[in-house]
Amino acid sequence: MGAENFTSATEFVLEGLSNHRKTQLLLFGVILLTYLLTVAGNAAVILLVQSDSCLHTPMYFFLMNLSTIEICYATSTEPQMMAHLLAGNGIISFTGCALQVFAVLIMGTAECFLLGVMAYDRFLAIFHPLTYAITMSKARQWQLACTCWTAGILFSMIYVCVTFRHSYCGSNRINHFICEMPVVLKLACGDTRVSQAIVFVMAAIVLVIPVLVVLTSYGFIVFSVLKMRSTTSQRKAFSTCASHLVVVTMFYGTIISMYLSPRSNPPSNHDKRVAVFYTVVTPLLNPVIYTLRNKDVHGAAAKVLRRRHLEPKI
Repeated sequence: MGAENFTSATEFVLEGLSNHRKTQLLLFGVILLTYLLTVAGNAAVILLVQSDSCLHTPMYFFLMNLSTIEICYATSTEPQMMAHLLAGNGIISFTGCALQVFAVLIMGTAECFLLGVMAYDRFLAIFHPLTYAITMSKARQWQLACTCWTAGILFSMIYVCVTFRHSYCGSNRINHFICEMPVVLKLACGDTRVSQAIVFVMAAIVLVIPVLVVLTSYGFIVFSVLKMRSTTSQRKAFSTCASHLVVVTMFYGTIISMYLSPRSNPPSNHDKRVAVFYTVVTPLLNPVIYTLRNKDVHGAAAKVLRRRHLEPKI
């Protein structure tokens, strides 16, 4: 976005998705629509889960947390993207960049752990159905959800401290549309090898542990489902887990390619295309994927609509 280079460390310049004005305005419209649909879709999931007692189960409790994360994640990135596209430049203050990195990493880290928790929940429901209600009690649900959010906050604080303890005395142009931690760290002055090693190890922990939980849980699930004699039961079990597997594959695949794959220097446009997927597309698709073929959610939505239709008009 046509802006002059700055030598001051008080601000950065995000190069954005395009330098062409017409394309910027077109992208503004697309992202605005995407953001509104993301917020509306995830808010609808939250309201449905809260309003229907049939959805007061561990699976939907965690899904409600996931929808909350997606709303916060989209809100921490997309409004700023739209503002920069509308203004035609991507200037962001040093503090604003640090706050965005902090917010994005809270949501991203919490989602990584939450997807692992959701896989573990499905494993318990299918592999240990008799003890599921006791094992996944209301208190345990809150413990697991709070752990995910707390981990997000703690890891993000470390990420931000490691990234912004360096001075930024050279070029302040970021080849990205948001302040993404690995890209920002590339601009730091001095030796950043220790910081990059810390970031890599922490990213590996955040990604590898939940992925192992997911793979282990679904390995047991597949083993258990294949032993079922009823084809209907097999189909129901696989249908319950399929949506979660799609979300896990999309999210972890793009995050791993961004945080654990070798970095190009300077950052390439490929990084931006990958980031668009987990920043804009995934938060939009998650409520659709989880509810498209979900009869429980369809039933809850029908109940809400009937109640609204039967309410006496004043």
